[in-house]
Amino acid sequence: MRGRVLIVAGSDSGGGAGIQADIKAVTALGGFAMTAVTALTAQNTLGVHGVLPVAPDFIARQMAVVLDDLGADAVKTGMLHDVPVIRTVVEMLAARAPDVPLVCDPVMVAKGGHALLVESAVEALRRLLLPRAAVLTPNIPEAEALLGHAIPDLAAMERAVVEIRRLGPAAVLLKGGHAAGDEVVDILADAGGIHRFRSPRIATRHTHGTGCTLASAIAAGIAQGMPLVAAVARARDYVLEAIRRAPGYGQGHGPLDHGHTMCPPGG
Repeated sequence: MRGRVLIVAGSDSGGGAGIQADIKAVTALGGFAMTAVTALTAQNTLGVHGVLPVAPDFIARQMAVVLDDLGADAVKTGMLHDVPVIRTVVEMLAARAPDVPLVCDPVMVAKGGHALLVESAVEALRRLLLPRAAVLTPNIPEAEALLGHAIPDLAAMERAVVEIRRLGPAAVLLKGGHAAGDEVVDILADAGGIHRFRSPRIATRHTHGTGCTLASAIAAGIAQGMPLVAAVARARDYVLEAIRRAPGYGQGHGPLDHGHTMCPPGG
């Protein structure tokens, strides 16, 4: 099984999130990963220690040469840190991949609390990128930032996915990992209605990169021709097992085992 996924996102030097997690997830699920790097980060499990942005014209060049030569069956965006980068990515997609489905992970804050999207760019994200998305994958804090109000419980999550969808994305997967409780509930709103996905909460600090990983796993499924609900279900199963098998590296929020589909237990 293949499926070409162009990932437009920032790099994580610690390997747990960002471009590194994206490549691992797409590869583990049988897809072919390509990249346009938007920023370099000095990052580990304890946090982000520095960010070096990539110039928008070079982001555009990366996207252009990949799309013109290899093509793409899906695009996944992650860290797009300011307005010029968001505008550049949207323009490149319109020019070179107008019909390619976009999975947008609206990365705003790193697991350790470091801002990865400047405040002035939230409106550009909302106005320019969301209407282009086939699937938007916010967590609860990101959804609250997009909507401008709190999402305190499951009932509010169900209202929020409908509200966010009115901003333009064809589908919204609101992730419930930040909510309280022994169960994680993610809610998908698409043209077919509301879909709920439930899984047990795993008590662990090793959850670095879960958002990046989930979005890229969904993008791999879409690139491979899977229906959206099936792609989300497979992606959630993949991430859940990756959390269960986390190698325990680092002193902070540790990485997942992205390669668990590719080797036997203990391999």
